[in-house]
Amino acid sequence: MRTVLTLTALTTLALSTQGAAQDTIKIGAITSVTGRFAEFGKMQLAGFKVGVEEVNRKGGVLGKKLELVIEDNASDVNKGLAAAERLVNAGVPLVLNEYSSSLVKAQAQYLARQKVPNLVFTSSGDDITKPGNDYIFRMNQPATEYARVILNIFRDNKFKTMAIIAGTGAFEKSVADAAQGFAKAYGIQVVEDQRYDQGLTDFRPVLNRIKAKNPDGVLMVSYAADSVTVMRQAREVGVKPRLFAGGAAGFALPNFITDSGSAAENVVTATAWIPQLRYAGTQKLNIDLKKALGGADPSYHAAQGYAAVLVAAEALKAAGSTDREKVKDALNKVNIATAFGPIQFKDFDGFKNQNPLAMVAQQVQNGVFVPVYPKSVVPRKITFER
Repeated sequence: MRTVLTLTALTTLALSTQGAAQDTIKIGAITSVTGRFAEFGKMQLAGFKVGVEEVNRKGGVLGKKLELVIEDNASDVNKGLAAAERLVNAGVPLVLNEYSSSLVKAQAQYLARQKVPNLVFTSSGDDITKPGNDYIFRMNQPATEYARVILNIFRDNKFKTMAIIAGTGAFEKSVADAAQGFAKAYGIQVVEDQRYDQGLTDFRPVLNRIKAKNPDGVLMVSYAADSVTVMRQAREVGVKPRLFAGGAAGFALPNFITDSGSAAENVVTATAWIPQLRYAGTQKLNIDLKKALGGADPSYHAAQGYAAVLVAAEALKAAGSTDREKVKDALNKVNIATAFGPIQFKDFDGFKNQNPLAMVAQQVQNGVFVPVYPKSVVPRKITFER
């Protein structure tokens, strides 16, 4: 029986197995099917599809097929809370929690108050698991790690100065603030730190200030549309650091290259997953995700969606039940290897129920992303601007 995606009048998406809806175990998921984060939601939906198909192909969960009920938060905080409430009322034992930190934090806190375990699989704001909550688990890397991998590159190449341009959203702020901390620890002077509100379209004034200070590195943290605009305008005004670096998000999407054109060349970005990682099954996962995306290249958000389904299935199996408390306890004991990476929830450095997974970095070289850091990904040599 094939897996299908359907949309109901209640804007609820359901990944289920045709003809077997009465014999399934349902879990919930929230993502941005529509709105400004829909590009990321599209990736996550592809990951969900591949994950559900794999779980069901291998026998499902507790003798039943797995069904994923997906709520659209429309990239809006209030609609996200309404989506979470619908899933709570539906009685799902677990909720997969998605992309934007500003949305996910509110959703996660509400679910925790309702004592519904939720697995955050893409959102990276540090404050989601720091200090955290017994009912909130995160399998992807926190924002601190996005900053760390870029600042490690700056440090290793003896950068003395850097500039930051970042949005004021929860994710962007977390990455930029962490970068400030690493810069101080590494002895790198931050000569400019500009935060901007959503809706800004002309970055030339701040880019001209950065140009005048001629930093070794420029760290940019922006979502999809902004990443393209910032990079195009940086080239336009003639900013010439040794290296442009993105804090993932928009800079890690395949469309960043196609939409930015030649302006994207040599940009390094943090990323949570690439097919070149030495985890079992990464190449097959990349092929499966591309198929689910109609031939388009997947971003790390798709791999995270896939892995989240596997973790949820593992927790349900270990719990031997759909009881929420048993599922929560089972999540604490999860220890599995996936094509996204190893997943085990730990308490460390102020984080609670956080998977300690390192980030990688890739660079646009000749119009394609190639791995450049760390050595574990068999990196290509970084191309510097000057």
